[in-house]
Amino acid sequence: MGQVLHGRATTTESIRRAIQHRQASLGTPAKRYGINQKTVATWKKRTTVADLSAGPKEPKSTVLFSALHLVATR
Repeated sequence: MGQVLHGRATTTESIRRAIQHRQASLGTPAKRYGINQKTVATWKKRTTVADLSAGPKEPKSTVLFSALHLVATR
């Protein structure tokens, strides 16, 4: 199956993998893939190419957690 990207995703796993394996400066991949240099720096630092959750590590509201869980399981 293919990847599921959120609406504002600018990179795919293959682009992230390419960024991590290249020794080029931050500007070269940024221009090549049309992304910000900060995005390139972020993916160079990470050890995985999987997109991480941007939500809280421990939800403070069970209502919000339930709603997010429902959306994620659909």
